[in-house]
Amino acid sequence: MADFIWCHGPSCHTNSTVDRVRGSKGSKVLRTRKVKQHTDRSWYRPDNFYNYFCSNSCYNDFANKYAEQIIKIAPRTTPLETPIADPTKDKHTTSWGYSYTHTRIRKLDNAEQ
Repeated sequence: MADFIWCHGPSCHTNSTVDRVRGSKGSKVLRTRKVKQHTDRSWYRPDNFYNYFCSNSCYNDFANKYAEQIIKIAPRTTPLETPIADPTKDKHTTSWGYSYTHTRIRKLDNAEQ
């Protein structure tokens, strides 16, 4: 695998930042950023979207532009559900005397169902 991937942001090459400026005097361009691939690190995850985008802005641009095509890969026609225990309400009082209610929601694992 290459040690970098070009950012997949559709407008990455249009962002006016100094690190994108390339070329010789008289023929300068703004170029897409490289995204370093840290494959030698223990925390590297090959399926992470940060491997393909130089910033959240480039990721958001990509997602907004291609959302319909992305959803067509795995359309969702039914909702997903996570089993939970009946929610419980706990009343608390702060050191200043204010009362509030906290609703506790506990997910059930397969053994508890």
